[in-house]
Formats: sequence, structure tokens, C-alpha cells
Amino acid sequence: MIYLAFNFIISPLQPATEILIAELGIAGFESFVENEDGLTAYIQNAEFHEHIFEDIYALKNEEFQISYTKEEIDQVNWNIEWEKNFNPIEVDNLVSIRAPFHPNTNLKYDIVIEPKMSFGTGHHETTHMMVQHLLALELKDKKVLDMGCGTGILAIFAEMKEAKPIDAIDIDNWCYENSLENVERNHCQYVSVYQGDSSLLINKNYDIILANINRNILLNDIKTYAQCLNDNSVLLLSGFYQEDIPLIDTEASKYNLKLDSIIERNNWVSVKYNS
Repeated sequence: MIYLAFNFIISPLQPATEILIAELGIAGFESFVENEDGLTAYIQNAEFHEHIFEDIYALKNEEFQISYTKEEIDQVNWNIEWEKNFNPIEVDNLVSIRAPFHPNTNLKYDIVIEPKMSFGTGHHETTHMMVQHLLALELKDKKVLDMGCGTGILAIFAEMKEAKPIDAIDIDNWCYENSLENVERNHCQYVSVYQGDSSLLINKNYDIILANINRNILLNDIKTYAQCLNDNSVLLLSGFYQEDIPLIDTEASKYNLKLDSIIERNNWVSVKYNS
């Protein structure tokens, strides 16, 4: 299998590097290796197309200077590459997100994931904020949807907070397989993982819907999410910038969703809506 490696030189490194990783992950890039000048991002040759960078807003942001070169490479050992760069993190001193080879820090919630090529390790602002939102919610016996589940981290955390049942959906096959592995690794009993998109939500109803994807997909799917929400339920969204909130809110308001709260980290936001 042939891969393309894009070597990005980035200034300033942060927050540009994390923003770029998140957007490239959404666009189909499978693995990332950070270095002192920026990062290298990998994508299958068959998945790359010439318009793929058109929706990568970090490349257009005047606050960042980003250039890149491209090379064709043979497949690499992805596990070794991500293990070099994956450090454990903590959220609000309550949630630990770590790989199997990291020690348990004995926080209240201990999530063990092996992300491989999936997006959603908790390191990016959007996943971190979604975890913060979930910390503040009562989830016991709530029916939950994790849309665009990536590694399955949010679905796993929802079960740890006693939600059930939980559906986790991702359109990407690798994310689907990785979520299955992580759900098993965390001994989840109530998480069901599916491969697909919002078309799977016909005749489905939930108390809480989590969607950490990107602005354009969210704008397209908010109507479907609203139709799936029970009365007095919650929709949590992330994967977009602070300046995108008016667009998201305009669409959400069409379906009587009321903005409740916003969390912001490095210009990324996560919003909570009530039905």
C-alpha cells in the first residue's frame, strides 16, 4: 500500500500544529508525527485528491505560516510512530486518558485507548472539551449517541458515567475497528459500534447526542440530530472554531435547539444545546 507523506513546516508551532492535525484527521490523513519544525502527515495515495486542502482552514489562517512538501513512501509501522508521540493526559484532575503502556494515575475515571490511526486521543482541544461537558452532565441510564466516534473515547466515557445504551458511529472503517478494540479494552457492556453516517439514525432516539466532527458535516446533520433527540435532551457539538458559532447556532435554532453553554480552548469551541 502506497502512502503520501506531507512534511509541514509550521510557525508558530502552537496552536497551529494541533489545529492542523485535527483538520487533516477529518480530511482523511491517517497518522501524524510531530517534530521541531512542524509535523509529517500520512495519507493513502488512493485517498488523496487535489482539492483536499480547500477546507483546511489552518492553511488559510493569516496568523500561521505553513508550507509543505510531498513525498511518496511505503507503509510504515504506525504503532511505533504514534507511540513515540502519545503522552497520557488528564482532564480536570478527574479523567485520565492513556495508552496501555502508561501507568494508571488512579483518577476517578481511567480511559485506556490505543488510537493507532484514529482521531480522538483526548489531546486535541475538541475531544478535551467534550469530556469536560460530559463531566458536568448526569448520564445515568441516559441513551447516548457518539457520532463520528473516532477512537470511541466519548462513548467509553459515557458508559463510565453509567449511560446506557450507547451507540458509537463512524464512517471510517479504521475508526470503526479501532473503536471496537477500545470498547473491549475498557470492558464496556453497553456500547454498540457501527460503521456509517447519519443515514443510520432513521427512527433512532437519544437523550444525549455527541458530535465532534467538523463544521460542514455538523451543519448538514443538525436537522437529523434534532429529530433524534427526545424531549428535554442534550446535543453536544465540537470540531469548529469560535467564529463558526453563529452559523451553527442559526442552523440549530431552526429546530428549536437552545444554546446553553460554550467551552473554548485555543479558538476551538464545544457547545451544548438543549432540546
